[in-house]
Amino acid sequence: MTSRFALALLLAGMSPAAAAPRQAAPPDRFDGTWSVEIITETGSCDRAYRYPVRIENGRARFIGTAFVVEGGVTRNGAIRGSISNGAATADVRGRLDRNGFGAGTWVASGALSCRGHWNAERRG
Repeated sequence: MTSRFALALLLAGMSPAAAAPRQAAPPDRFDGTWSVEIITETGSCDRAYRYPVRIENGRARFIGTAFVVEGGVTRNGAIRGSISNGAATADVRGRLDRNGFGAGTWVASGALSCRGHWNAERRG
């Protein structure tokens, strides 16, 4: 269960960018497949994992999870949000850049009291 929770930590911060009224929004510059590394610094969560995450129109997608993901990536790359699974909730913060890299922090509370950081690299 802790590996699935860590997997979803990055997804927590990704929300769609708002489209301008009466205009179609241009393709999101952060869309694509990202390789995300989750590292636990303190607490009882597993030490590290790497997962593929797909971003489409500013929303992150990972198939096969049972987590509630709220938030997203804005047009300027800011990531802010949360993810929950039963009694555990994680707040995620960070930033993706135009060069295809990202980094940030996460803090879990509830059943899993852990914290750490994450790194991401665009793969496609």
